[in-house]
Amino acid sequence: MSKLIHAELSSEIIGAAMHVLNEMKPGLDEKLYERAMMIELRRRGHTVESQKKFPVFYLNELVGNLIPDLIVDQKVIVHPKVVAAFNEAHVAQMIGYLTITGLELALLLNFKSARLEWKRVVQQQSPESSAPDLRN
Repeated sequence: MSKLIHAELSSEIIGAAMHVLNEMKPGLDEKLYERAMMIELRRRGHTVESQKKFPVFYLNELVGNLIPDLIVDQKVIVHPKVVAAFNEAHVAQMIGYLTITGLELALLLNFKSARLEWKRVVQQQSPESSAPDLRN
C-alpha cells in the first residue's frame, strides 16, 4: 500500500473542518464555511490562500482563470461544499484544478450534514501515470 500524499496536513485540514462544522452547524452557505475554514486554519498556524487566480491557456492563448476556493500551505486545494453527496462532476472539477495548479491533492469537504464528509482527490505528478488516484 502506498503512502498517502500530505497525510498529516490533510488530517489537520479535516480536523479543522470538523471543528468548523461543530461550531457553525450543518447546511449553511458554502462561502460561510470557506471563510470559517480560512480563520480556523490560520488560527492553527497554516498559510491559507483564498480565491488565488491561475491563468488557463488554450493553444497558448489565455482563455480565463481558474480560482480554487482555498489552498493550504501551498500544497492542498480545499473545496467546501454543501451537497447531498459528492458526484463525478465534483471529482472532475478537482482533477482539473490539480492539473492547472500543479498540486497533487484536493480535499472536497461536505458540510451538508451533522457528520462531515470528505473525499481526497489525488493526482500524482509522475510521467508514467496520468490517471488520477480517487481514494477517500
